Amino acid sequence: MPATPSAAPGRLDVVRRLINTRDIEAGTDALSTPRGCVRWLRQEGLLARSVSTFSRAEADQLVAAREALRSALAAGEGGLDDDVLAELNSAAEAACLTIRFTPTGSWKVHSSADGVWQAIGRLVSIVIEAMADGTWSRLKVCADDGCRWAFYDRSRARSARWCSMRVCGNRAKQRAWRAREVPRGRLVP
Repeated sequence: MPATPSAAPGRLDVVRRLINTRDIEAGTDALSTPRGCVRWLRQEGLLARSVSTFSRAEADQLVAAREALRSALAAGEGGLDDDVLAELNSAAEAACLTIRFTPTGSWKVHSSADGVWQAIGRLVSIVIEAMADGTWSRLKVCADDGCRWAFYDRSRARSARWCSMRVCGNRAKQRAWRAREVPRGRLVP
């Protein structure tokens, strides 16, 4: 986990927090059990109070949606592979997403599903709204394969690659330096 994760604006931060429920570096996952999934979704206000438990299959659906979103962020503007597209489209369909127009002349994505699919639908609707307002492209995952933490890129050029320059960025620079110095015989063990 980075020292200073960069929060995303508004509701998009819920998606960042969802992705960060799995800490690859520490080997922990807040969504590893059905109870953990219910607890996290309820804490984030994404689950109806009437839902008290999930099956293992429902918990697996939430984890699959989280990992598809992580992959979508990692792809950036490079395009999504077929498996990620299929997972995200399947989640949107199972969540029964529809668009509702508001009295103010705007729109809102709505999920008419129940349980885990309603929660996933709410998450997907946040992503859709972020795509529409332009904030989605700034939500990224750390380029360090040992981290993959989600962060919001606030750099002017939108070019941040690591969740933390002090931690993951420094590790990457050290690895690059070692890769250059070892062939030259300059690295002392």
